Amino acid sequence: MRAKWQNSRAWKWVVNICRFMLGATFVFSGFVKAVDPLGTYYKIQDYLTAFGMQQLLPDIVPLLMSVLLAVLEFAVGMHLLLGIKRRLTTRLALLIMLMMTPLTFYLALTNPISDCGCFGDALVLTNWQTFGKNVVLLTCAIVVFITPWNMVRFLTKKMEWTLSNFSVVFALVLAGYCLATLPIIDFRPYKIGNNIREGMEIPEGAKPTVFDTRFIMEKDGVKQTFTVDNYPDSTWTFVSAETVVVEKGYEPPIHDFVMESLETGEDITDEMLDDPGYTFLLVMHRTEEADEGYIDLINELYEYCQENGYKFYALSSSSSEAIELWRDRTGAEYPFCIMDDITLKTMVRSNPGLMLIKEGVVLNKWADSQMPDEYDLTGKLEELPLGQMKKVNDLCTLGIVGLWYIVPLLLIILIDRIFNKKNNKNDNKLIKKSMRKKIVAGNWKMNMNLQEGVALAKELNEVLTADKPNCDVVICTPFIHLATVAQFLNQDVIGLGAENCADKVKGAFTGEVSAEMVKSTGAQYVILGHSERREYYKETPEILKEKVQLALANGLKVIFCIGESLEEREANKQNEVVKAELEGSVFNLSAEDFAKIIIAYEPIWAIGTGKTATAEQAEEIHAYIRSCVADKYGAKVADETSILYGGSCKASNAPELFAKPDIDGGLIGGASLKCADFKGIIDAWKK
Repeated sequence: MRAKWQNSRAWKWVVNICRFMLGATFVFSGFVKAVDPLGTYYKIQDYLTAFGMQQLLPDIVPLLMSVLLAVLEFAVGMHLLLGIKRRLTTRLALLIMLMMTPLTFYLALTNPISDCGCFGDALVLTNWQTFGKNVVLLTCAIVVFITPWNMVRFLTKKMEWTLSNFSVVFALVLAGYCLATLPIIDFRPYKIGNNIREGMEIPEGAKPTVFDTRFIMEKDGVKQTFTVDNYPDSTWTFVSAETVVVEKGYEPPIHDFVMESLETGEDITDEMLDDPGYTFLLVMHRTEEADEGYIDLINELYEYCQENGYKFYALSSSSSEAIELWRDRTGAEYPFCIMDDITLKTMVRSNPGLMLIKEGVVLNKWADSQMPDEYDLTGKLEELPLGQMKKVNDLCTLGIVGLWYIVPLLLIILIDRIFNKKNNKNDNKLIKKSMRKKIVAGNWKMNMNLQEGVALAKELNEVLTADKPNCDVVICTPFIHLATVAQFLNQDVIGLGAENCADKVKGAFTGEVSAEMVKSTGAQYVILGHSERREYYKETPEILKEKVQLALANGLKVIFCIGESLEEREANKQNEVVKAELEGSVFNLSAEDFAKIIIAYEPIWAIGTGKTATAEQAEEIHAYIRSCVADKYGAKVADETSILYGGSCKASNAPELFAKPDIDGGLIGGASLKCADFKGIIDAWKK
């Protein structure tokens, strides 16, 4: 029953719906992380602090983790959406969700941090909402993991690595650019164009959240916590500040924007927000960590403000000692204000960073590497483009960034389509052969017990997964092996088939195995019409016709065997024999059903005898068989029909046989019972 429901139309719909949900979520999550890698870095630091691990890792590690996490999520998401590297991708997606779901459950229970940050500031969820979302995604990940082959593929395997590498490079470049400058899309309340005062307002009738700013001060070696109401005199030394929630209520987008003068302890927030003139805010959440490479530029900017009557404040959450050290090192004369560390990190993703404010409205923001210099400040701000609000259109930015990914993606798909179309042209037989499936199928016959068969299947699976074959590989096993072997095969690499099936649907037919039963084991193929079945079990063309129809009705691909005996060959009746066998059992099919037939030509006199038809003899009869198909169904169907050779084929003669234009692979008997021998034949397609 396993294979039946896994290959049903309904299940395929479920798999692809889950795949698109999971892929879209991963792409969105990875994109917002790549746009704001410092935001993810701060969130990872929060995690490390909550688990008491902050001191164990240097700062560069969580920063690298933030970038790599963005790249991983974006790449996995795109792989899911496009259906490439399906087995690897579904495993990665499941692994990610298996790690994140228990973690978010723990966060929901203990609430060490307010939100997990999975979507950055673009979409803030509570911990319980995040856990619920992850339960859904974990379910989707399990579904696609079970049957990754049901995911519709939008690119051929040859182009998978190209797109995979492009997705990784795109996410890396995007994250690197936003890390070196500022997020190209600002999801925070301090974005350009926002009014800080309005962001602090509470709707009428709403109960506000009560916050309290705590100041850690030190005097005579003793540290003590103060509030705004009991802020001490100047004999106390400022150490740090933080804003805490006293009572939860409506929380406006901006709730902790408080500027305290370092020198006087005075709250100058309202004064700054109400100022009709320009104010530059130099944001340094920690002066001891700030980049000193732009000191001269900052000092020149302060002098410019002094000359033109503009306000200039440096904002920091550092201690007064750290700020004094900054002043000593840089010669800074500008005034400092104390502000909450998280607020400063939220305002500008740069240390230092710069904001231009007028009447509480954010006109512009700069990272340290983008600060205006003497070439920009050539006059009064009122007369310069710099003094006007920077035009920001997030949809336009998103569209441009999207085009940087979509245009190359479409180009890759176009190249893939052109390449495939070129390979599928019917100019000559050699080119026609390339459009047909190359197949090497192993027929184990009545050999090996269950344990031996499983061991061989595992060995083949490991070897061919590591060294991808250049053709389709199928192993056809005795019935007792099928269900067990199906569990160990990478079905993207090795197909599974049965050696026979019954000519009845079901009923009192002791010892028989129906096509439905074969399909239910996970098998995809079935061998029918083998000369040994025809000779020893007296299978007639009519019996085989019934078997073929039942196999096709149950979604199995048929490897249909035909071939002449030694007497018939010596009487030069080989063409007559193979044509009659085709007409008796498969030429009654529609063209659509015949497309699911793989023909295996087996000269009976060469099966198990060590004798082999010469490459020229095999090619001659294969070409004749193809002409018979063309006469019945037309040249197009004939050109797309794979015809295998099945007479004592081995690694030594496979390259010569497979080089012929009408031979599309082999149905291998004894040589398929050892991994090395079978692999040698498969590798003939690489020569």
